[in-house]
Amino acid sequence: MDDFLRLSASTARFTYGAPRAFAFGDEGRLLWFLRSTGPTDSLDSLWVLDTATGSETRLADPRELSPGPAPLPVAERRLRERTRLVAAGIGSYALSGDGRRAVFALHGRLYEVTRDAEAGQPAQPKEVPTAGPVFDPRPNADGSRVAYVADDALHTAPGGRISPADGARWGISEFAAAEELGRDRGHWWSPDGRSLLAARVDESALQRRWFADPAHPELPAEDFAYPEAGGPNADVQLWVFGPDGDPAVRLDWDAQTYPYVSDASWESDSEILLTVQDRLQRNVLLLSADPAGGHTRELSRTTHPQWVDPMLPGTPARLADGRMLTCADTPGGAARALALDGVLLTGDGIQVRKVAGVHGNRLLIEAGRRDPSEQQVLFLDPDTGELSPLADGPGVHCVQASAGALLLTSADAEGIRRVLRTADGREFVPGDLSQPLPYRVVPALERVTEHGIPTALVLPRGHVPGTRLPVLLDSYGGPGMQDVSAEPRRWQHRQWWADQGFAVITIDNRGTSYVSPKFTHAMYRGFSDVTLDDQVAALHALGERHGDLDLTRVAIRGWSYGGYLSALAVLRRPDVFHAAAAGAAPTDFRHYDTAYTERYLGLPQEHPEVYERDCLIPDAAGLSRPLLLVTGLADDNVHASHTLRLSQALYDAGRPHQLLALPGVTHMTPGGVREKVMALELEFFRKELGLA
Repeated sequence: MDDFLRLSASTARFTYGAPRAFAFGDEGRLLWFLRSTGPTDSLDSLWVLDTATGSETRLADPRELSPGPAPLPVAERRLRERTRLVAAGIGSYALSGDGRRAVFALHGRLYEVTRDAEAGQPAQPKEVPTAGPVFDPRPNADGSRVAYVADDALHTAPGGRISPADGARWGISEFAAAEELGRDRGHWWSPDGRSLLAARVDESALQRRWFADPAHPELPAEDFAYPEAGGPNADVQLWVFGPDGDPAVRLDWDAQTYPYVSDASWESDSEILLTVQDRLQRNVLLLSADPAGGHTRELSRTTHPQWVDPMLPGTPARLADGRMLTCADTPGGAARALALDGVLLTGDGIQVRKVAGVHGNRLLIEAGRRDPSEQQVLFLDPDTGELSPLADGPGVHCVQASAGALLLTSADAEGIRRVLRTADGREFVPGDLSQPLPYRVVPALERVTEHGIPTALVLPRGHVPGTRLPVLLDSYGGPGMQDVSAEPRRWQHRQWWADQGFAVITIDNRGTSYVSPKFTHAMYRGFSDVTLDDQVAALHALGERHGDLDLTRVAIRGWSYGGYLSALAVLRRPDVFHAAAAGAAPTDFRHYDTAYTERYLGLPQEHPEVYERDCLIPDAAGLSRPLLLVTGLADDNVHASHTLRLSQALYDAGRPHQLLALPGVTHMTPGGVREKVMALELEFFRKELGLA
């Protein structure tokens, strides 16, 4: 690896040392967060910023609490995969109701620490005795009890085990919820801190997937339950455990029709709000549940003939005055909008991306009002629909809010900046100890073809116009993702690729996020055709506009869905693409998970032709271009069998290809794996395109 790749690897792609996981406490006076000590330190500590003084205090240091290396509980290790968390040390924490006490797990041990504004110096972290290795601890309102999961059972400290030994997993989120539906927790305290809402997850009907490390054949294989498209899902129930040993109450809704629980929360001690979805995610219901009797009633229903786009967090919701806030498409699908009691609140001129909270009597939203690569933070008056900007400059802006305090994060070509604004108008900047980004990259952004496809072009620094360049297509292309964005970190590695002598092109084909609902839903029941047709059309459009692009030498690389796109490109369009590196590619979506795949393609039993059309295995015999396949043998998201099945089909057809199988490597490619793979890809492309 060269200097840039070594720097990228040692800094976890320039993220170590950056503050993350912010949470407000003590009515906005405290801002809690996680951060390591610098750009090459992987161990996150727990910090708090006190707005009374502006001081930052480290409350818990993983090196002091657990000096030696220790394994993570399996449940936490897998959840870190689901949430794409690469940092080590303290992975997450949870606050008590007043926001003055935090609990966290470290290597399976439970700790609590208090920040009392009246006490001056913070208390030292205290270890809490538990029944076993701890996962996902959460304190009740006053911090007097902590709920946690150990060995798939729900416990409290003090108190002991509360879930029955019935063979189910209690207090956790199942794979589909954590990976695809945005719910990564499985238990919730009531506001008074006396009752617990808990998920019961029965995975007995699911198939098992196995992982063995071929580099260590002496070790036993590991397995877990996986919900494969068309097959059974986990059976998820919600139960309320009351105080003083009261009998548990099961919440009752039509779980046969609406099996997915995408959100749950206590609205008050006497009401729980649930968001549930049908299997194909065409109907999303917000339900009110009675924790005493378990009865539910429907508050709102959001429907779509294809699927309800899950990319609008914060909806559905009930406002303080009782009105129901839901997502909706404007007529013709030009914009993702908000609706109050079914009446559109926003129109075609704004793409709403998130409802971040309430500030005063106005909604705080993240939305796009200009190019899809940018995002603004806006106030929205729910009575009039009036919009006013809070952060409206170029770039990508995000916000968190609590008790009149705001945390604004802004990202553009200059870097990433965070500002905390208190309710009384003061400002603080949480310290960022991460590695400054090596490159200032301003991609050339263009919308091309009749579909207005967003594209980005990055050229080598110091490129001399008139010099022809081979092209590297570096796109993701799949639903639920946006590649062409003003967020600066994603362009660092593309600038490195450009400096190796490529014109690097990134294309957000139809099906990707944040252009419009119509643009996103164009991928319905057709991954391969829409993805590849748009990538080729956009590539040719850019070639006509930029004479330095040499379309006789086009390479393509990608990971996950981007790996699928890369393999698809050389298998079906060898006239356009001349070499491909396909990493962690889902080569047959019949073997990918239910919630993702069925949302877009339907059930394989009902639409076998859709799955067959999008499968790469039958194309193996036609391979005529160089193809490098890469897979991690510990990938629990896109299992290595996807890549190995395609490799086997290529071998059976006598088609030469290269296979790089990485023992112990997961879907996230942490610890410098991505950078090592990039170095190998560069060698591969130089050889196959005749650039060496």
